[in-house]
Amino acid sequence: MIKIRRATNIDFDEIWTILHETFLKGDTYVFSPDTSKEEGFHIWMETPLATYVAIENEKIMGTYFIKPNQSGLGSHICNAGYIIASKFRGKGLGRAMCKHSLKEAIIFGFKGMQYNFVVASNHVAVELWKKCGFSIVGRLHNAYNHKEKGYVDAYVMYQWFD
Repeated sequence: MIKIRRATNIDFDEIWTILHETFLKGDTYVFSPDTSKEEGFHIWMETPLATYVAIENEKIMGTYFIKPNQSGLGSHICNAGYIIASKFRGKGLGRAMCKHSLKEAIIFGFKGMQYNFVVASNHVAVELWKKCGFSIVGRLHNAYNHKEKGYVDAYVMYQWFD
């Protein structure tokens, strides 16, 4: 059974393994494949409002963060980022973490969630976010330099909480 809980600094070695694998692949996140572990810690653990891990049998399989998307007058909208270890994909972790993040966002008092940069060629994520209530509200032409495909579009996806 999948359990989702707040991450602690002690979790970061396992989280880093997942982040590093994803950043190296260069097909979904803008972070450089050269991102250091220290930079990864800042990005994933220090900058967000909260970071979570998805665990099964005491093994961290995925992680996500939540933070305000903008400061000041835009701070009522949050942003989240999700990463799943490749060997655990296809188990429903993305959906579970998204649903968990939507509930947490409401608890934190956010009024909506925005994904600023969903790589259009990441069809699994795009379709999952749509099923979780997000709409594509913008298309950024050739905004992502995909490691294998070259320049591909990115989407801005949004959901207002009723």
